[in-house]
Amino acid sequence: MKSVFPGLCPGIAVDREARQPLHSQIYNAYREAILNGNFLSGQQVPSSRSLAAELGISRIPVLEAYAQLIAEGYFEARAGSGTYVSSSLPQQNGARAENKSSSGRARARNVAGHIAGLPGRGSQRWLSGSGAFSVGQLGFDHFPFRAWVRILTRHCRKVHANSMNYGDPMGSREFRETIAAYVRTARAVRCDARQIMVVNGSQNALDICARVLVDPGSPVWVEDPGYMLLHSTLVLAGCRLVPVTVDDEGMNIAAGMRACRKAKAAWVTPSHQYPLGVTMSASRRLELLEWADAAGGWIVEDDYDSEYRYDSMPIASLQGLDDKSRVVYIGTFSKTLFPSLRLGYMVLPIDLVDQFTAVRRAIDVCPPLLYQAVLTDFIREGYYARHLRKMRLLYAERRKALVQSIEREFGSRVEISGDAAGMHLAILVPDAWNDQQIAQRAAQQKLWIWPLSPAYLGKKRRQGFVLGFGSTDIRDIPEAVHRIRCLVA
Repeated sequence: MKSVFPGLCPGIAVDREARQPLHSQIYNAYREAILNGNFLSGQQVPSSRSLAAELGISRIPVLEAYAQLIAEGYFEARAGSGTYVSSSLPQQNGARAENKSSSGRARARNVAGHIAGLPGRGSQRWLSGSGAFSVGQLGFDHFPFRAWVRILTRHCRKVHANSMNYGDPMGSREFRETIAAYVRTARAVRCDARQIMVVNGSQNALDICARVLVDPGSPVWVEDPGYMLLHSTLVLAGCRLVPVTVDDEGMNIAAGMRACRKAKAAWVTPSHQYPLGVTMSASRRLELLEWADAAGGWIVEDDYDSEYRYDSMPIASLQGLDDKSRVVYIGTFSKTLFPSLRLGYMVLPIDLVDQFTAVRRAIDVCPPLLYQAVLTDFIREGYYARHLRKMRLLYAERRKALVQSIEREFGSRVEISGDAAGMHLAILVPDAWNDQQIAQRAAQQKLWIWPLSPAYLGKKRRQGFVLGFGSTDIRDIPEAVHRIRCLVA
């Protein structure tokens, strides 16, 4: 077995005042660590000289302890290599760790149970794969790797001591100025750099918003159907979810006021509603802003993939219409660059900046600095805008091929929704179809279609599927859609 952390000194403490000899203390500490599974078979242990220096004692007690452990078969000495935990010992870490975690689960808060209690949160095999129609997947093979690596290398070469320290909880000033300039131009957002908070993706932003804007037990509006991970976040924050129907104009504000006029906040995706893909109409946007002002509520605008619009220019943000500072705007680079980047941002009302900063500092102090610096240059040097233009054309072609294939295979049996923007569309199917069962069968064939019904919280649920086309090659789309039809024929 390959050595794990060779030469790393273990957490052994010795007491010079104790009656037990030092060599016995060392022997017992190692023996217990091995039996508990903290040291694995074949793992190298420190040299006697290194351990003696670490403990601040003479080397003689260490040699005596090592000799005893070798004699009893816990250690083995390898000529010219060092001392190791005996490779003939059985692994001990599994059983004891399992016993400890079992008792821990009994005492811990049932977090998984709270989330699983949401409608439709059973077995979700369709979430586990990546491939044809997986939602949220991008065309990674078209990413400008050379430009990205060149900028990344440049910043790695000029690392200095200050860059290794904690940063501003809001994010680096230069990156925030770059984001502010971008969203003012591209999304008609009203802001300056002081209002930008850099976060680890939009999910992190949703979590912080829930902590700042909403008290446990407070009612909040959510779109129905809506984003399942948002539902989980709000449930964990102790919120009472009020599902508000989504129709062709987006969230129905009148229905929301009938259900709960005094809701504390509303979470919306107005530019490309998830999952139906509709765009919130201007009248609904104004109604929502009027409600927030009258009720003293907050609006969280999740603008997750608005950069990709195919039949018109991108829709301006809801935040840009807000003159009462009631909207928190969320954007992310996960959908335009790559998800593992874990960089997103919020545009905050100026009077909430201190509260958001306090929560951010308590959660994870500050965002990492390296990728902020890299992305700042990536945007300022024009690579980001060129990449967006290229991907917009690519996704438009894939979206067109998907729509044509669906119409050819299903005809009038299904209704397509939300194909004007983003990297996914929804198809609404007859109520007699069981979308979750079909999605499970599709996953067995490596087709990752997401059922629509689990996205609903209310009693009335539509059957359907959410199909992502970002990572699906245009040549594979017709055959993949045909295979879906065969599943429901």
